[in-house]
Amino acid sequence: MAINVSVGKPTEESTPIKVKVGAKSESPDLTVEFTGEKKEHLEFQLKVRSALNGDLMILDHKDIDIVVQQGNSKVVTFAKEIMSDVVYGAESRLLEFLRKKGVIEYDSIQGGNIYGSLEGTIMKSEIQDPIKATVLNISEWMKSEQPYIQGTTAYEEMQDEELLDPDPSTALGEIPQSPEKGSIQKDTIFAPYIYGRYTY
Repeated sequence: MAINVSVGKPTEESTPIKVKVGAKSESPDLTVEFTGEKKEHLEFQLKVRSALNGDLMILDHKDIDIVVQQGNSKVVTFAKEIMSDVVYGAESRLLEFLRKKGVIEYDSIQGGNIYGSLEGTIMKSEIQDPIKATVLNISEWMKSEQPYIQGTTAYEEMQDEELLDPDPSTALGEIPQSPEKGSIQKDTIFAPYIYGRYTY
């Protein structure tokens, strides 16, 4: 006759184990069965800096800086250089992503006290660590932003190359560089467009 013995207490740290022990007449087999919930082990990489007060700063995005405030339980986004429609679009995409994932409160998205910033309040949870869940979802959002970041970076590099090293070929053939072009003379006293006036 088998005896069922439950070992362990169902808490967040431990998992209940069911142990079946056979009688003396039976073969001395020991069966251990894990009956608790399976926990998934997640690994991800994200460049995060810690501020003096413990805030987590994520500065990898091209347009915005992301700060996870552990003391206030908020996610705050700032413009990296100048405020523009591109910056607001990135901030809005992040907070909407976190809202749909159930990380920040639905009605908490608003402008911050710094110009061009948006913020949202992280939900409270007794099941999971809210800060860890927030950083994990920000990492997933950063992965989804990589095509946009790579595309805009490649376009800006192409523009810089066009300005710094332009193609000399035109519809009339190759036009090489030269100190002076056309009829405008820059080293004369009288410029063509201000004839009769002295220039200093």
